Amino acid sequence: MKTLTRLLLCAALLATAMAARAERTYSPAELDALLAPVALYPDTILSNILVASGYPDDVREAAAWSRGNPQVRGDDALRMVENLPWHPSVKALVAMPEVLARMDESPTWLHDLGEAYRAQGAYVMETVQSLRQRAQASGNLRSDSEQRVYYEGSNIVVAPLYPNVVYVRYYDPFVVYGPWWWPAYRPIVWRPFAPRVVVINRPVYVHRPVYVQRPVYVQRPVVVHRPPVDHRPVVVRPPVTRTQFRNEPEPRRDNGQPSPAQREQQKYARERQKERAQQQGSNRPSEPRRQQSSQLQRPPQSQGQQGKFAEPRGNSQQRQSGGSRHRD
Repeated sequence: MKTLTRLLLCAALLATAMAARAERTYSPAELDALLAPVALYPDTILSNILVASGYPDDVREAAAWSRGNPQVRGDDALRMVENLPWHPSVKALVAMPEVLARMDESPTWLHDLGEAYRAQGAYVMETVQSLRQRAQASGNLRSDSEQRVYYEGSNIVVAPLYPNVVYVRYYDPFVVYGPWWWPAYRPIVWRPFAPRVVVINRPVYVHRPVYVQRPVYVQRPVVVHRPPVDHRPVVVRPPVTRTQFRNEPEPRRDNGQPSPAQREQQKYARERQKERAQQQGSNRPSEPRRQQSSQLQRPPQSQGQQGKFAEPRGNSQQRQSGGSRHRD
């Protein structure tokens, strides 16, 4: 029982360690230290180094093969290892045994470089560009008789002057980049070797760009246009039915020519309207008859009554003369 418990505990610890190792994220300082020895190599060599770092076993076997064949390099080495079960990027580095031997001499560095390139490929490419900018500012990366250094957009490209002739150089990270800026993370320094010219007429197996153009995402505030909210009470009116009263008149409808039955009805209605008008006109008395009837109904007045209400002519004259004197 104790043995089983110990085995389970060891398995759990091993799984935890492997998960933590798989999820490791390299900081910018660590990436600068990892890429400092190889960032200034031509793009074809650097791309093969980065891809081959993910196959450390193949790198170890290829380095052992190069040590056993010290006089073979270039096209001859590529032809001899063509049928061996190695990754194409490792086979491409057999043409440059000095670089392959330095990679095999630093297994920890090789493993970390492979993990960083696998998990943080885009950041690895950005680190390469920043290191090249530092070397160019220090005056140690420029075009010469063996290689061309130029800009492609905002990225620095290093390429051999002739596609089939590669000049393999040795770079000291503490010299080519100027004073080192990470005291806690110092790059490895490869064992020096003499620069060599490698002629390769066969195609390179693996070639990947050493720069990544990623889109830039700009965070902008999102403006939402909302309609104004009316907090007044909503009055819901019932729909108007046929039986309810409508203020607006009924629209006229043109149904075409009336039918014969409708014509008879309209004719009968017009005749009835004429008869009613005639009856009303015959029943209404004329104006002279009204005057005669009013005179007949009024009783005649006698002379005494007329004099009773009539004013004497003299009194009226005196009243007029008195009024005039009063005005004067």
